[in-house]
Amino acid sequence: MPPSARAEPGNVVTLNVGGQLFQTTPQTLALAGPDSLLSSLSSSLPSSSSVPFIDRDPDLFAALLSLLRTGRIPSRTTAALDHDDLLAEARFYALHPLFLSALSSHALFDAFALRRSLLLPLPGRDACSALAPSPFDASLLVAHGGKVSSFDPSLHRRATVLTPLPAVDSLLALGPLAAAGAADFPGLHLLDLGHPDDPVRHVLRWCPHPSAPAAAVQAIGSSPELLFCSFESCRRNASAILAFDLTTFQPVTDIARREIYGAELDSAIPATKLQWVPGSNLLMAAGSHGGPSGLLGDIRLWDVRSGEAIWELKEKQNCFADVTVSDGLSAMFKVGINSGEVFMADMRKLSSEEPWISTGDGRRPATGKKEGSGCRIESYGRHVFCSRGGDVEMWTEVVMGCWRRGEDGLESERVMRRNLMGGTKDGEGKKINLLGFGGNRMVVARKEEQWVEVWESSPRS
Repeated sequence: MPPSARAEPGNVVTLNVGGQLFQTTPQTLALAGPDSLLSSLSSSLPSSSSVPFIDRDPDLFAALLSLLRTGRIPSRTTAALDHDDLLAEARFYALHPLFLSALSSHALFDAFALRRSLLLPLPGRDACSALAPSPFDASLLVAHGGKVSSFDPSLHRRATVLTPLPAVDSLLALGPLAAAGAADFPGLHLLDLGHPDDPVRHVLRWCPHPSAPAAAVQAIGSSPELLFCSFESCRRNASAILAFDLTTFQPVTDIARREIYGAELDSAIPATKLQWVPGSNLLMAAGSHGGPSGLLGDIRLWDVRSGEAIWELKEKQNCFADVTVSDGLSAMFKVGINSGEVFMADMRKLSSEEPWISTGDGRRPATGKKEGSGCRIESYGRHVFCSRGGDVEMWTEVVMGCWRRGEDGLESERVMRRNLMGGTKDGEGKKINLLGFGGNRMVVARKEEQWVEVWESSPRS
């Protein structure tokens, strides 16, 4: 039970903030940390001769006090108060680390209330090539050409750095640093976005052989302790995934090392998507390759500690156009390149046989076209989002009262329902090529546009 949920008689602190009285407990105020003004006031009990007065905005203080009590920012607060004002007030009370952490939590996210709220223009003439919402503080990183622009948590301020990369294809937020890579340029570049004149702090490299040139980056991912990078050699004949320590950036292990021998083109398909699955402590690595027989795909779930793939699927028929993992739903989802259907694979009972089950009716007419080409699929919380041309559809799990007999006895039936998101045609129907999620936001990038759209699940003040 939170310390503020039950207070003993006489164990109550009264504060006067801007003329409004607030009552809480010393334990709640102590959660602000030893450097906070609130922590120093936690010993002021009703027996004191006077009530401490703080000459600040009482509405903003009420929101921050609620944050201390529950660890969350109330949804009504994000609708009524500006993020800039809240952040400035949190800094005054030395609560900004807690505030930024709560702001980036998906607990604020209401998928059914998403509405487009902002257009963020990008400097220069290059369109967005990669998105990286920060999981730490609700800020946003956007790559465009060889540049990376960072937007603060309120999205009101922007800073841009020029990287040594000709075009940034992979991007990941790492707290004060950003990891950036290019598919045709060697090395994983760690950037300090606060130093625009000299942003590169480290360059992490992989060479398939001591005499070979460094490999290029195909994808980036991370766990709480490790940074993962998928590399491919400049000759396109070798690939590997390296894990680096997030504190020292020293290599810890390499997995998925593959080389092409003869005509076995699919033996060294590099991973172009890396996603950490916290609930299983596994790394999902997926990549595809176009060959004479069509698109070939490879999906693996890696146990990084042992360096072994605990599950692998080679796709030849209706290979994935894109694939993602939902930790909240314990399932993988893909868009079929030929059918355009969304499929689900339950991670609790994966087998070497065909694991995919269509989330729709499975009766899309065959047109002979690659209906899923260019579609993007991402998961956030317990929702899955799929772009189709200029629109986005959202898939949610419906709890059914139906039970069926499985291999391990009775099990509930899993049903996914498609929801068409309103208002996506505001982007004039241009094709969506990137989706990103963080806090209460969905970020959308459209092909050839020099801006990104921000969708929020509560209206801005």
